[in-house]
Amino acid sequence: MPTTLLQADLPGLDLIHRGKVRDVYALSAQELLIVATDRLSAFDVVLPDPIPGKGEMLCQISNFWFGQTAHLMPNHLTGKNVADALPAGTDAALYAKRSIVTKRLKPVPVEAIARGYLIGSGWKDYQASGSLCGIKLPAGLRQAEKLPTPIFTPSTKAPKGTHDENVSFDAVVQAVGADLAEQVRDATLKIYMFAAEYAAQRGILIADTKFEFGTDESGRLFVMDEMLTPDSSRFWPADEYRVGISPPSYDKQFVRDYLETLDWNKTAPGPKLPASVIQGTSAKYAQALQKLAGIVVD
Repeated sequence: MPTTLLQADLPGLDLIHRGKVRDVYALSAQELLIVATDRLSAFDVVLPDPIPGKGEMLCQISNFWFGQTAHLMPNHLTGKNVADALPAGTDAALYAKRSIVTKRLKPVPVEAIARGYLIGSGWKDYQASGSLCGIKLPAGLRQAEKLPTPIFTPSTKAPKGTHDENVSFDAVVQAVGADLAEQVRDATLKIYMFAAEYAAQRGILIADTKFEFGTDESGRLFVMDEMLTPDSSRFWPADEYRVGISPPSYDKQFVRDYLETLDWNKTAPGPKLPASVIQGTSAKYAQALQKLAGIVVD
């Protein structure tokens, strides 16, 4: 059975960051232990209820994609055994499927987003201006319509509790320099197009996805954090896709759609979720994991 973990507790290890979903510990100057908890964030707010098993599913699907795309882009995985990194007396079963030992990298301060379809904040920006992150798009596009070609639409990395903002490629160049900005853009689109083709053969459309990158001491670029998960992507069932609506999805859009029905201003604290939404969200993640990676949740 999947485990449930709202917050990692690893006495003796140096907790350096508790994010919206992941708790990050320093193992050394070169390595980190990253734990995917069952916390769920929506509209950049961490909700009070965990989604049982979510962290395990996120970690497994990320590891699957890291393996599938290693020929395209190096990633942060070290391949080291998680059990060897845990403090003595820790329940190893609680952390086994939701944790990884990674390289310790310098994060690139940008959310690297690839979009293949016009949805979410991209759809809102397009309605307002006909453009997205400074990219002029054809007139007359409809909600959820496939774009003529995938585009790189970066956003700021917002502090916890605040909202990301879409920015232009020029803003990324100003933040990190032209060479690194181009590397991030090219890697984002290359990985997205590879994954979108793979997923489409398995009945899933990847509408958009977000990557995070980091550099090592020599300046080499790595993809890190998570990859092509239901938390960082919109996964649509191909057989239910329709232009002009927000299609049903395998990801946390299920939660967002519920939250949109509430009288909530999308600031902390987040509302509690009914059991039906928690169970439905868990089932969506499990379906995505099985369809994409062939891993069945017990």
